[in-house]
Amino acid sequence: MRLIQFEYQGRLAVGLVENLEQIRLLEVEGGTYQLAQDALANERSVADEALLRAGDTRLDYEQIVHEGRLRVPLSHPDPAHCLVTGTGLTHLGSADTRAAMHAKLAVGEEQLTDSMKMFKLGLEGGKPIAGEEGAQPEWFYKGDGDVVVNPEAPLPVPAFAQDAGEEPELVGLYLIDDRGQPWRLGYAVGNEFSDHVTEKANYLWLAHSKLRACSFGPELLLDPLPTRLEGQSRILRDGELLWHKPFVTGEGNMAHSFANLEHHHFKYAQFRRPGDVHVHFFGTSTLSFGDGIQTQDGDVFEIHLPAFGRPLRNSLAWQQKEAHPTVNHWT
Repeated sequence: MRLIQFEYQGRLAVGLVENLEQIRLLEVEGGTYQLAQDALANERSVADEALLRAGDTRLDYEQIVHEGRLRVPLSHPDPAHCLVTGTGLTHLGSADTRAAMHAKLAVGEEQLTDSMKMFKLGLEGGKPIAGEEGAQPEWFYKGDGDVVVNPEAPLPVPAFAQDAGEEPELVGLYLIDDRGQPWRLGYAVGNEFSDHVTEKANYLWLAHSKLRACSFGPELLLDPLPTRLEGQSRILRDGELLWHKPFVTGEGNMAHSFANLEHHHFKYAQFRRPGDVHVHFFGTSTLSFGDGIQTQDGDVFEIHLPAFGRPLRNSLAWQQKEAHPTVNHWT
């Protein structure tokens, strides 16, 4: 089952995707956030709650997209209560990349870079058996709900950025209940979007490189994930294909299990605040930056995983240079 959020008659509505042409309107006020809250209150799954709320009204999916009414599939009424984070060095990559990584790992421990040490930790302990503590992954913060861009909308690039590169990823979407317990609603396709030139200059600038916009959706998948997912990442320029590459994801292609990544995120009490929404990116192994692509204003990213229905599409919008912000103080 897949759900979307969209604007409908002045409110945030939820639709059950019946196919690529048609969605079925759910009878719920307050979007997917309220649907999930109701599911918790009624001790039902989100999928069961959605089926009970499905009315007889059917709407044209393409018209919603064309009119710019499509929204990310989960949001919080207050963006400050939506936390956007992610984990890196989680994917094994393609066969060639994996072979190259294992060759690098064959050298002595003292010759490994910090990144390769982190990757090795994941290979050796990223999928612990139930009840055991697994390896801690690389973790990063992107921002709150204000950095989230809706599907089909432009991704803003700050004027000071040195790069604007896509990162096709799986995203976990979560709600914290009244007792401080995280609940995973499901998964979406995401474009984590980073400044790879900044990151490459010094890995300690990774934190800076991640403080960018991002997007996910348009569809929320409520079903269990296959262990292997295959998709396509594409960049269009002036309507023509500039670059494309297949990518793989899912636990079968990862050094870490989802359970381990979730444990090391939600083990922190500040991430279990009742009512909060969490958007967590699970990493990737496929980047156009690695193939020497330099994106520019107006380029369109398209990320497609067939299991998630409609592709995630966003254009680039480079911002004009702004004056340096000043910090005021009391004398």
